[in-house]
Amino acid sequence: MLPILVKTLPFFALIAVGYLAGRKRFFPPEGVAWLTKFVFYFALSAMLFRFAANLSLAEIFDLPFVLAYLSASLLLYAAVMAIAMARGRGVEEAAMEAQCAQSGNTGFLGVPMLVVLLGAQAAGPVLMVLTVDMVVFSSLITLIITAARGGRPGLQTLLMLAMGWLKNPMVVSIVLGLIWSGAALPVPGPVNEFLGILGGAATPGALFAIGASLAGRGAERLGVAIWLSFAKLVLHPALVALAAFVIFPVDPSAAGVMVAAASLPVAGNVYILAQHYGVAPQRVSTAILVSTAASILTVTMIIAWITG
Repeated sequence: MLPILVKTLPFFALIAVGYLAGRKRFFPPEGVAWLTKFVFYFALSAMLFRFAANLSLAEIFDLPFVLAYLSASLLLYAAVMAIAMARGRGVEEAAMEAQCAQSGNTGFLGVPMLVVLLGAQAAGPVLMVLTVDMVVFSSLITLIITAARGGRPGLQTLLMLAMGWLKNPMVVSIVLGLIWSGAALPVPGPVNEFLGILGGAATPGALFAIGASLAGRGAERLGVAIWLSFAKLVLHPALVALAAFVIFPVDPSAAGVMVAAASLPVAGNVYILAQHYGVAPQRVSTAILVSTAASILTVTMIIAWITG
């Protein structure tokens, strides 16, 4: 495990540097917002397009892979919702807690880190996990909250979801890259180099932004946050491993990447959803903080297991 810890520490050290910069106000919240926007719309989008354009659809989409990840994630989602409602939480809060337990930081942390640690062959499985998270589970929380507030998910809701996908640069980048790949068009050398240089900024930029954004988060409702972090960092990868290695015939290499992606800490965009809907933002914020800190050990253990 020690050699893997040595490899993962630089990634978490970048998060720590960002945290210290934000904590000391050397990097103010306004700077964090602009850095996040740069990573989200430019650097990470370039990285995702480059990955997708240089892969075939068969290297990204695999039905047993999708079924394994989706079934395990839905089971966890339902279980966390049921436990929250048994504690007396309403449907909206229960769904937001389930979103915490399921949605990992695949875009900002998983894509840059797992491809480096697990090799270029990890790009396809990571992109598939990211796509399922964005398309299925980001839509699911919207539908649940809309229904809980007395709305009837209809055409307007579907249009809103479609517009959300179209405005998400990660979704657009992956789709455009796959279209480029499907057309069997070679990526011109200068374009590939440009995307490589711009995408290279995604790893340090995203990790620094994660740390700096954590600096403004307080630790309230710690008991619930610890439970949600346990669900995200332990239960999610355990269920995914069961589905991928035992129940569905997933290629072992891709299954390992899937488990590693499932072990990532709570995604920052869950906090954006919590703020947008006004549902348990402080609880979500604390879960992000706790899970990111704990993931230094848990993610290292998972990667050590799947590579060993």
